[in-house]
Amino acid sequence: MGWQKTFALARRSKGCHLITDEVQSQIREGLKDVSAGMLFLTVKHTSCALTLNENWDKDVRTDMNMALDHVVPESLNWIHTDEGPDDSVSHTKSSLIGATVSIPITNGQMNLGTWQGIYLAEFRHMSHVRNVVATVLS
Repeated sequence: MGWQKTFALARRSKGCHLITDEVQSQIREGLKDVSAGMLFLTVKHTSCALTLNENWDKDVRTDMNMALDHVVPESLNWIHTDEGPDDSVSHTKSSLIGATVSIPITNGQMNLGTWQGIYLAEFRHMSHVRNVVATVLS
C-alpha cells in the first residue's frame, strides 16, 4: 500500500537547515498505520538537496555549508548563470548531495538514528520555498 503527499517547506536562504520536525508534521497521517515500510522524500528543485546528518549541534550545519562551499566554490568560472552567480554552483551541489532521502518506518515512526535529522541544503542566496514529495510504501 502507498501514500503520497506534496508539501511546501518554509522559505529559507543559503545554508543547511534541520527540517525533521517540519517534515514530521506534514507526514504524520501517512505513517500512522505503517508497522514496517519506507519513506522517500524528494525535493522538486535543482538548486537545493536533502540529506541526513547530525541533528544536535548547529555547528555541524555551519561546517557542512562551509565544506560544500570549499568543494564547489562560487568563484569558479561558471558559464550557466542565467539566474545569477549562484545558479550553476547550486545545481552542481544539488547533484552531489541528491534530491532524495529514504528513511525506514517502524511502528508508525521514522526510524532515524539517535542523532540523525533531515536537512534541507539550500544553495541559493535568496530565500526560496521548496516543495517536497513524501512517498510512503508499506
